[in-house]
Amino acid sequence: MKWLRRIAAFALLLAVAVVAAVWIYTRQASPKVDGTMSLAGPKAEIRIERDANGIPTIKAASADDALFGLGFVHAQDRLWQLETHKRIGSGRLSEAFGEAALDNDKFLRALGVRRVAAVQWVNAGPRAKAAISAYTAGINAYLANAMRVRPPEFVLTGIQPEPWAPEDTMAWLTMMAWDLGGNWTTELLRMRLSLRLPVDRINELLPPYPGDKPLVSTDYAALYRDLKVDGRLGQTAMLMAPESGVEGIGSNNWVVHGSHTVTGKPLLANDPHLKLSAPALWYLARLEAPGLKVAGATMPGLPGVVLGQNENVAWGFTNTAPDVQDLYIERIKPDDPTQYQTPSGWAKFETVDEVIKVKGKPDVTITARATRHGPVITDGSAIGNGLTGPTGRPAYAIAMRWTALDTHLGTIDASIGFNTARNVAEFVAASANYTVPMQNMVVADVDGHIGVVSAGRVPLRKAGNDLKGQVPSPGWDARYDWDGYLEASLTPREMDPPRGWIGTANQKIHAAGYPHYITNEWAPPYRMQRIEQMLAAKRQHSIDSLRDMQADVMSLATPRLLPYLRKAKSSHALAAAAQEQLAGFNGAMTAGKAAPLIFWAWTRHMSYGLFADEVGEKLFERSGRSFRDAMEGVLDRNDTWWCDNKTTPAVETCEQQVDIAFTKTLDELQASQGSDVSKWQWGKAHVARSEHRPFSRVKPLAKWFELRTPVGGDTYTLNVSRVGLRPDVTTGELYLDEHGPSYRGIYDLADPTQSRFMHSSGQSGLFFSPLYKSFVEPWAKVDYVPVWVGAAESVLLLQPGK
Repeated sequence: MKWLRRIAAFALLLAVAVVAAVWIYTRQASPKVDGTMSLAGPKAEIRIERDANGIPTIKAASADDALFGLGFVHAQDRLWQLETHKRIGSGRLSEAFGEAALDNDKFLRALGVRRVAAVQWVNAGPRAKAAISAYTAGINAYLANAMRVRPPEFVLTGIQPEPWAPEDTMAWLTMMAWDLGGNWTTELLRMRLSLRLPVDRINELLPPYPGDKPLVSTDYAALYRDLKVDGRLGQTAMLMAPESGVEGIGSNNWVVHGSHTVTGKPLLANDPHLKLSAPALWYLARLEAPGLKVAGATMPGLPGVVLGQNENVAWGFTNTAPDVQDLYIERIKPDDPTQYQTPSGWAKFETVDEVIKVKGKPDVTITARATRHGPVITDGSAIGNGLTGPTGRPAYAIAMRWTALDTHLGTIDASIGFNTARNVAEFVAASANYTVPMQNMVVADVDGHIGVVSAGRVPLRKAGNDLKGQVPSPGWDARYDWDGYLEASLTPREMDPPRGWIGTANQKIHAAGYPHYITNEWAPPYRMQRIEQMLAAKRQHSIDSLRDMQADVMSLATPRLLPYLRKAKSSHALAAAAQEQLAGFNGAMTAGKAAPLIFWAWTRHMSYGLFADEVGEKLFERSGRSFRDAMEGVLDRNDTWWCDNKTTPAVETCEQQVDIAFTKTLDELQASQGSDVSKWQWGKAHVARSEHRPFSRVKPLAKWFELRTPVGGDTYTLNVSRVGLRPDVTTGELYLDEHGPSYRGIYDLADPTQSRFMHSSGQSGLFFSPLYKSFVEPWAKVDYVPVWVGAAESVLLLQPGK
């Protein structure tokens, strides 16, 4: 018994020691938010006041010191996020995560983001250099003087935080452009489809914007047959590359003139739809210095406020999604693989060896090549591995031309101008410097003016370009080369329209007569149509009515397909109960209802039934597309060619496919949510998941680091929650929402104290902090916190030191 008591006492002592160690660690890892610190870097005292939500107000004697303070708080609260941003842009995730991240690193080394960032930093203007340098100094001052212990992700992965460099900011800016400008994947998809389908059928599968005709182009299917292009060309690049150009993501913004508001001054709303992450991509902050008073959404890695409001203007962005990426098939000289064909003969590839360190494994070296167009993106895999031509003798490589890889970028200069603009005219003038990613920027000022400008660098294509940038072009033919850029003043814009409001939702943003080509891959107009409906429904708008719009879950896309589903027949025992749920369904994608779940499950099975056989099962899965717009066209035309399943001897009709999909839907939902249809709920399947990198993929850790909440809405509602139709690679779940309103802001130009904002997680990046997930519930409810009003709960003074 004595030994048992001793063992029990030892176990208790050990448990107390562990608890104490954990308590001490969490205290040490948490940022110091009160008191005084002496740091090298600031020119004068910086005052950091944090409110109850952890939102800092940074008060400084100069704009540079304010940005120093922003870098400091980003490092305090989001150090692991900064580390991952650095490693993504540099292609160095494998050092921390091992072989699982190697393909991603290989692609980014081939793309050369960090190499280009170094040149972009050298070429940056003086204002951008000053801002980035001050911000960088703030991050590094925290690392050198204020970090007491490493955040848990560093401990668990065994890596040390690295100093931030100005080039890391330039690289992260490029990666944000990558997220928002992924036309290259559609080019590859069209090329690969052309090896199976004629161009006319591809135009039905990837239809143009409603009311438009497909771009007239040469028969590229014949072109690739003549070139004897390997059907696997570019396949590896698509699989290795970081996610970009995800179908169905987008953003909303709108601004209402004072003649249509209860305040008599403009109101502006914005909600960018991006990848949901834990912590969120955004960090809320307020900056105050002489000539600078601005608040809104900042982004760890970038200096300044990206979206928000200053004393005179408010602004919000949506993605224009221009066609700023072109792929080129580069012909490799048969007897000398170091050369490729140009319009004037053979030329040497530019090459650089990239050494990738892999945790727990030997280093991996790749040779990254570049042509006159840009990096060879097929160099992520070993050259000559059979995926780019005959094994050992690849006939072609694919190079990318992309505006974000230009050596001069003005986006940071433009951002500085936005933060300090005194009116709409100054904001628009500053936008002329903006390069990537191209955005539709709505803006309003305290004088009552409203406007929109689509700012960014747009390539010009030659009149003789008969491929229009829709597919990879022969790199040896000069007619497919870019012909400079559209003058910044000629991008679409509008000021103080008579209708009294402006809105964008990734729809086609210019009239039919606009003379310049931006893209032909606009998002479907459903969200914009809903904005128009809701703005027209009230004579005078308020902060609350704009909130109701951001919370709206009415999908105008659903009525296009719903009549076909309501006619579906099935011998399934639950068919009648399911149709009863659909009877009163009007497209409101409410989380607690069964009808949205039935509709989306049926849509998923319809997509497979109509298109997987023609596209090919593997390509259909890897495309990541729902082909929803194509489905609408097929059913409207009653197009039996698509409805027929080519893998069966029978010729299926569209009506039969509707019925088959309905039966499969009932089987699926009965298995996942039971046999009582009245208890089925959209929100049980449609869960907003904020992924943690990398611990969402580590099952024992995911529940601590990942954030989840049920949501309504869908891909086409104003309160967007993109519907994932492919099984999640980690959990196998369907219908997850991983792209949504990462940030919401509503700004009052009459009374800024009424302005409000919110993002999708919490201010802290420490999973054990109460501020790690404090915003999840209010975000899901479409609640907000004040932009400008935040009583100081703590005050930290940063004093200049040696």
